[in-house]
Amino acid sequence: MIALACLLLIAGAGYIFRKQVALLAFDTLMKDTVTETLDQSYEKIDEEEKPETVQNPFSVLLLGTDERKDEPGRSDTIIYSVVRPEDGRVLLISIPRDTYTEIAEENKKSKINAAYSRGGIKRSVDTVENLVGNNVDFYATINFQGLKDVVDKLGGVELPITKVIENKQKIHEKLRVEPNKPIYNGEEALSYARYREDSDFNRTMRHRVLINAIMARTLELKNITKIPDLIKVAGSNFKTNMPSSFIIDLAKKFYEDGKMPTFSNYMLQGKGAMRSSIWYYDPDRKDVEYIQKLIANWHDPNTPAGQLMEPALDENGNAKKASGDQ
Repeated sequence: MIALACLLLIAGAGYIFRKQVALLAFDTLMKDTVTETLDQSYEKIDEEEKPETVQNPFSVLLLGTDERKDEPGRSDTIIYSVVRPEDGRVLLISIPRDTYTEIAEENKKSKINAAYSRGGIKRSVDTVENLVGNNVDFYATINFQGLKDVVDKLGGVELPITKVIENKQKIHEKLRVEPNKPIYNGEEALSYARYREDSDFNRTMRHRVLINAIMARTLELKNITKIPDLIKVAGSNFKTNMPSSFIIDLAKKFYEDGKMPTFSNYMLQGKGAMRSSIWYYDPDRKDVEYIQKLIANWHDPNTPAGQLMEPALDENGNAKKASGDQ
């Protein structure tokens, strides 16, 4: 979700300022800086035709990558998103990184995050497309250093942490976050997102909470003038095949609408399984079929806003297990 935040940061001022002032501020203060930064972040992966305007729905594969010295990067966060600019709606489908699925070009199954570590963004895109049965129009990746830097540039974020968050198992990276602090810095925010020792459901919930906290902090009046600097910070840790002109048009679309998009969330359902002493997440077959239908419905430009499928959630906002009548 942090990668999507980088795409939407430049739309933030429109939520605070009136339309005319926002457009003037963008054109005079931000456009050149944003264009230059995003051009540096542009990285094409194929020659396929991509959407050229922001009128129709489009999909973005969002990856949060764990780039470490002397180790191959892994996609620690994987989210398939569909953006519907005309309706002001965004669908986010979280795919657990341990999901057991066929890896593109390898003709064998493994954890889905292995696709990035073994074949980069191209193999990740192909693998996710095979799983969800729908095309990926664009991708956007950001590494964890970018997350920390963005949060620190904002002066920290507010997070609803009411008890100590701590990884205690030897196989997990050591981290600890104290509860009930008014503001959490970048390192603490990253630890909050990466905490492993409860469940994938809670982990994806924390990702949603963090992205909302970052967006809320960005939209505070005192931080509006930081948006160009935030784009620079994010841009140095950010890669996408979305042209800068497309992102700027998307930002202006949100400016003109005068509001930020609303988000609908879902997480691929499944259960844990051990294979050769390795833990995997087996996706539920019916739920895979469900998210394929969900994505197709949102991605279709002929679907009226009133006929968009709403993700099946329980009273706590968690994804329900798909059933045959969905």
